Amino acid sequence: MKIDLTDTTASKVNKALVQGRRAIGTPAVGMVLTMVIVTDEENAYDAIKAAEEASHEHPSRTLVVIKRHARTPRERTHSRLDAEVRVGSEAGTGETVVLRTYGEVSEHADSVVLPLLLPDAPVVVWWPSDAPANPSKDPLGALGQRRITDLYAVENPMDVLETRRRTYAPGDTDLAWTRLTLWRSMLAAALDQARATVTSAAVEAEADNPAAELLARWLEARLRVPVDRVVTEGPVVTAVRLGTADGEVVIDRPEGPLATLTLPGQPARRLALKVRATSELIAEELRRLDADEMYAVALRGEHTEETPAHV
Repeated sequence: MKIDLTDTTASKVNKALVQGRRAIGTPAVGMVLTMVIVTDEENAYDAIKAAEEASHEHPSRTLVVIKRHARTPRERTHSRLDAEVRVGSEAGTGETVVLRTYGEVSEHADSVVLPLLLPDAPVVVWWPSDAPANPSKDPLGALGQRRITDLYAVENPMDVLETRRRTYAPGDTDLAWTRLTLWRSMLAAALDQARATVTSAAVEAEADNPAAELLARWLEARLRVPVDRVVTEGPVVTAVRLGTADGEVVIDRPEGPLATLTLPGQPARRLALKVRATSELIAEELRRLDADEMYAVALRGEHTEETPAHV
């Protein structure tokens, strides 16, 4: 069910949500969080689709904020809020509200979003593109317990990575880091089998890949060895090589969904290591809403005395 509202208010949007739920006989009590997506028209469709797919695992109220750029002097001075309310089969297992803001309302979108948050439920804010330099200080970002950005969606990811490092606050995370979950778990499992001290390491990836840089920093922090960055044709991360006294531990994925794991003194074996869809990455991020301490470690590329010398 869809309800379109033109030149409306947050109060009327709330009433439309109640009306929609009553019409289809669905209560709101089954939803576990509010997801706020801040995007533009170009990226809105894909972001909404990913959020709706993730909602099958995490039923949620999704608020999509699209700040429309003024094209005329009147649009620059005339504030307006248009909304599209989706419930039932139109919104996955939760409900979706698309908010298009014009004029001054765009500068105060948090005041529109705040009354629409589910009471007593966590808030996750996701910028599929064009995230603010300091997400935790952004008015919309400040509403969230978790703030998700994506270094793959920016023009100069390595420069933005350094900005993320300087402005990190507990609750921040990035999909470039989430894309490494399978790599990290396989590397940890491989070292558990090898049971050898790592003396050198290398990460092979396409040039200026932010996930590869985060992986290299994480390995440096956890293993306390320098990590070489080796440029390949990609796509994304293609291999990780860990040197030990017994030989190399290697996970190699030049292309496709399969990787090869090589351990000293053992035959090579094949592993599933696919590039995951955005909906899978978002679903993973929604499974835990506490601070991602390992992301902070990877951003800073540093270790403490308590950091163990293994992955």
